[in-house]
Amino acid sequence: MGFLQAAPQLPHPWRSDRLLPALLERTLPIVRRDALHSDLHALGDYALMAWQRAATTTRRKPVLTQWDAWGRRVDRIELTTAWQEGPHVTTRHAVLAAGHEHHEHARLEEFARVYLYHVASEFYTCPLAMTDGAATALKASGNRALIERALPHFLSRDTATFWLSGQWMTETHGGSDVGNTETVARQDAEGQWRLHGRKWFSSAVVGEAALALARPEGAGAGSGALALFYVETMDGAQRRPELVIDRLKDKLGTQELPTAEIHLDGLPAWPLGELSNGVRQVAPMLNVTRTWNAVCAVASMARAITLARDYATRRLAFGRPLIEQPLHAQTLADMQAEFEGAFALAFEVAQLLGRVEHGSAAPHEIALLRLLTPLAKLWTGKLAVRLCSEALECFGGAGYIEDTGLPQLLRDAQVYAIWEGTTNVLSLDALRALTGDGLVTLRTAVAAWLQGGDPHAAFAIDAALDAAASHLDATPAQRATLEAGARGLAITLARCAAAALLARQAAWSQARGDARPAAALRRFLGHGLLRLADIGTDDTALLLH
Repeated sequence: MGFLQAAPQLPHPWRSDRLLPALLERTLPIVRRDALHSDLHALGDYALMAWQRAATTTRRKPVLTQWDAWGRRVDRIELTTAWQEGPHVTTRHAVLAAGHEHHEHARLEEFARVYLYHVASEFYTCPLAMTDGAATALKASGNRALIERALPHFLSRDTATFWLSGQWMTETHGGSDVGNTETVARQDAEGQWRLHGRKWFSSAVVGEAALALARPEGAGAGSGALALFYVETMDGAQRRPELVIDRLKDKLGTQELPTAEIHLDGLPAWPLGELSNGVRQVAPMLNVTRTWNAVCAVASMARAITLARDYATRRLAFGRPLIEQPLHAQTLADMQAEFEGAFALAFEVAQLLGRVEHGSAAPHEIALLRLLTPLAKLWTGKLAVRLCSEALECFGGAGYIEDTGLPQLLRDAQVYAIWEGTTNVLSLDALRALTGDGLVTLRTAVAAWLQGGDPHAAFAIDAALDAAASHLDATPAQRATLEAGARGLAITLARCAAAALLARQAAWSQARGDARPAAALRRFLGHGLLRLADIGTDDTALLLH
């Protein structure tokens, strides 16, 4: 047979991890860590099993059967094995329910589970994020009847009673600008609201419930006239006939996730609150789903780098393992440093979310969460694509071959920059969060994170924040110019926050004899913090002609 290259092996995602255990040791009381450990170990076991299973099985996609043999409409979706296992893993290990426990560490403990489970779940975490967001929106609505009806299912720790919820917002006009929503809510003769319309991108159509935007019949135009409705999709064991699945999307990535186009033909619905301002009622779930997006992006980076690092110990080139080749080792170290910055920022947002929801956050932390959430989501989304692409390159030609399973990492990563708001949409959201004292709030937080840390890091971060402040001050009043620079500003601020958080972790770790976070910080700073540029709208118009 001649030479055969050994495939990369996945170390145990929990036992071999350095960042997550250190974070939990720094932030959680020991009693909370002890309670969490068994779930994290088991989720690591599941992730390892799923990786090994994927190496010996043919990859499948969900299959939609619209009609049975006798012409009856059934809209039955056959799911992959990981998706069939999803309710059992989720409920057994409180992947979702943990985030709604009544203590300030609830979200951190939830997202520690998500981080380990995500890649193995084959994006079952997508409907989990939607369900988490729906639970949050229901609680914020104060609608006691719907809370009592749905919340015990959404947060159940029993597979038999667990429900998934979708979020049906996107129509053919697009996802971010929902003001042209065409779905109409009408009351029937008995006063029951029913939805009529088409939803173009429904990622949790296999769930038992959903939140949907619709325009009450007779309401005015625009987003302010939309209402947010709760719907249920099942009538016993059968899908409700008023919910028609037109087709499943053929997507670049996330192919195990059954994303559907659907028609609503009088589906019963219940308003969460007032019959207007539905977009405002969606807002409470955005911090939740965007945090899921950031943590899942970080989880994909972790998987890509772990496999690339392992492969570098197995692949010989020019008489030495790749890990001993200076340039290859440098590339892996650069990837690791960027990943550690992203990890620090995503999990800081998770912790902030938990404190804000629990009511234990300092006053400025509410504004800080409002700013850091879009920053973390947009930056980790873009970084996941870049690092997963770099990881594939580390495998050479093997990284381009489908049955290695490696190209899936890159295809799947592309979704993080699109879901829950594209980079540009979130950059404008961050710009709105900076109105008033937003930058002052960030600088206050950064100063606290840097206390007792590396003075060189503090100098570089302060200089970058000064430049960002000058950029904001010097920007002309024209809205177009301000918006044109929003992406560079957002990425600059995200990197500044990540660097400060790395400095905090490095100081804590060095006191315990671990110099690796400090090395990651130095390398991260070496990559530069500033992404600001002079924006000329005249040049932009010229270049686009």
